[in-house]
Amino acid sequence: MLVSLTVGKVDAGVAVLLTEDKRLIEFPSILLPPSITSGSIVDITVAQNFDAEQKSQAAFESLQSQILNTYGLRAPATPELRLRNATQSTIVLEWDPVQLATTTLRSLALYRNGQKAGNIPRPMDMLSTKISGLQMNTEYSFYMILRTSGGTYTSNTLTVKTHDMSNLTGIRVTPGVLPPQLRESLETAVERIGAKIVDSPRIDTTHFVCTEGRGKDWERANEMNIPVVRPEWIEGCEREGKIIGVRGYYLDANPKHRQIGSNPSLSGPAAMASPASQQAMAASQAELPVRQQQQQQQQPPDPKSPDRESTVSGEPGPEVNEPPSPPPKDEGEGHHSQEPEAGSHDDGDESENEGPEVAPPRVANDARPEATSQEVEESSDEEEPVSTDGARKSRESQEDPRDKGGEMEDVDL
Repeated sequence: MLVSLTVGKVDAGVAVLLTEDKRLIEFPSILLPPSITSGSIVDITVAQNFDAEQKSQAAFESLQSQILNTYGLRAPATPELRLRNATQSTIVLEWDPVQLATTTLRSLALYRNGQKAGNIPRPMDMLSTKISGLQMNTEYSFYMILRTSGGTYTSNTLTVKTHDMSNLTGIRVTPGVLPPQLRESLETAVERIGAKIVDSPRIDTTHFVCTEGRGKDWERANEMNIPVVRPEWIEGCEREGKIIGVRGYYLDANPKHRQIGSNPSLSGPAAMASPASQQAMAASQAELPVRQQQQQQQQPPDPKSPDRESTVSGEPGPEVNEPPSPPPKDEGEGHHSQEPEAGSHDDGDESENEGPEVAPPRVANDARPEATSQEVEESSDEEEPVSTDGARKSRESQEDPRDKGGEMEDVDL
């Protein structure tokens, strides 16, 4: 189709063309010959390009298919919540990796009993969470809400009930440094109570069992705040038939703080410790540090007392020498029968002067009192003579017993 147009005005890249019926058409001046001016007549041919239309339509349909395959066929996956482990006060939940398709993540939140418990940190990397501080033997409901730029998706509702005290199936034990025999007995005891052993510390590990605090697993357990206990804790749970506290079973704990009880349901032969277990426990006790062995003693050793086992309070040591005990009074009367060796008057004066001077140091340096005591015993066996001297008897009745002791010691001077 050929059309003749008259150039009316050329201004700033736009030319005004006039048709034969006096209609104005704005036309880009760059498409006109450069020599045109106002009043020039130009012929413009207009035709439909079918080949170009087909190509354009094919390109548009290809783009539509690409958009449909990219954004229309895949959508964010709805989270599926599962129970990984449950104990008396904790619950561990897990889920599959978050599938966002082409959307952008806004948040991933966990709800407990219809109320928001909190957002999951790093939802693209975290695939599990642990809820602590729950009530024992109580039912809880959980679900998750995934918010993305392409919509909001709610997971399934999971109902979980915490365990009671006698349910030990939720215990997950990670063994650390243990003797071979003790490790075998630990695995057997864990199997008997229905618990499980995991190779390395993880989110559902409830206790780390070892006899020595060293190794990478021990360090990781401390970082994760997992209780580190001795193997006796498992046997304590089995013995009492319920989960017990870990205070007395730490590596440096006092064994007196341990709970002691009995499980009636485990009173049969199966509940008795095997000989291998007893040997392993003995080997474990031999490896305890010196500090723990001192804590197990009820009373610390006293280096100042050479004889701690004596039950007599205030008993002196073997290096202390005591003076011989004074003989009975009647033996003193028998002593006066030996008047040819020492006079009665001199004996009395001598006993009064030397009685107070008898002391343990003097007895320790002088061996004569021991011989004197033997002579006194021999004289006591003899027949006591009858004394008719009333003055002598009255003087002897007024003497102090301590003076008599001194007199008996100096009898053969």
